Amino acid sequence: MTSSNEFPRAGFRRRFGSWVYDVLIAFAVYMVAGAVSFLLFNMLIRFGVISMQGFEHAIDLQRSSIFYSILIYGWNIAWVSYFFIFFWAKSGQTLGMKAWRLRLQNQDGTRISKLTGLKRLIPTLLGLGNIAVIFDRKNKLSLQDRLTQTEVVVLSLEANRGRL
Repeated sequence: MTSSNEFPRAGFRRRFGSWVYDVLIAFAVYMVAGAVSFLLFNMLIRFGVISMQGFEHAIDLQRSSIFYSILIYGWNIAWVSYFFIFFWAKSGQTLGMKAWRLRLQNQDGTRISKLTGLKRLIPTLLGLGNIAVIFDRKNKLSLQDRLTQTEVVVLSLEANRGRL
């Protein structure tokens, strides 16, 4: 792996561009996970594992139950989280980051672990943690970078080539 000094840290505009791409992909992942979760929910109803409790439609049952809602929405959010953690730990790049030539790495230039990826999710605050980069022009570290000792760097065209 390269040293962290080889590539400059990413500024806010690049991070924001990458964030826009990744939000669109995250919505798609959420929707597919939602379709799968609702298919499983309907199968459990059809096979009698879950009772309709007098409701005519499965969506009415789900909306009336905090438990079922937490299960379904939790499943969907878990898949979106997995999307980010998987790509961050595998190559340091989500699809949006690849398009904007960004890579997430530890400050020593090594790949982050899945645990570090998980720790980054909460302080990322749906991308709002990157606003700190605007006020930290010297170090260009976001809130999640500071809390996890990571950095987002801008890769050269050559370094950005390759597979995710």
